[in-house]
Amino acid sequence: MPHFYLSVDCDAAALIALQHELASSVQKVSVNDLVVRACALALRAVPDAHVQFAGDKLLAFERADIAIAIAVEGGLVTPVLRGADHHDVFEIRRRTQELAARARSNGLTADDLAGGTFTISNLGMYGIRFVLPIINSPQCGILGVGEAQQRPVVRDGAIKVGTVMTLTASFDHRAVDGATGAHFLQALQELLETPLRLVLPFRRSET
Repeated sequence: MPHFYLSVDCDAAALIALQHELASSVQKVSVNDLVVRACALALRAVPDAHVQFAGDKLLAFERADIAIAIAVEGGLVTPVLRGADHHDVFEIRRRTQELAARARSNGLTADDLAGGTFTISNLGMYGIRFVLPIINSPQCGILGVGEAQQRPVVRDGAIKVGTVMTLTASFDHRAVDGATGAHFLQALQELLETPLRLVLPFRRSET
């Protein structure tokens, strides 16, 4: 599969603030839950990035069935959170935790691991800054998520401390071109940098 890679640095300050606010006043969620929600909405906003190469044709998907990479003893599994674009962030949290618990107790079924349309691999909890992920075939895309870290940033000509998260998307070049991949990352970045939109109902015109 011919991979190509695109990266973007997101200003994650508002995202982290929202995560803390939700945890303290509504319900605990993780940064990854918010990233899953944002990725699902970005795929809906840029449907040309949500396809699969099938020889003489492309398969297009209306529903974001996102495979989430989970480390388990002896390896890695990618159970599928089906219809992630139809769930709010709290339901994403509940379902992701359920899948992770079943993965770690060796309770996943073949159906849990089949049929994903896109994958997210988040290594931020290990302090990893930059992830160059390999596509989970036969999907055409995967998102690698690094840790939200304090880094020097330039604002208005001055160096300041910012909270930055690096995202890297890998795509199958047979199905997705560079401009389409860039549009997907732009939509994802916009959602993560204006994260209140992640707790509102999806409207296509917003992205």
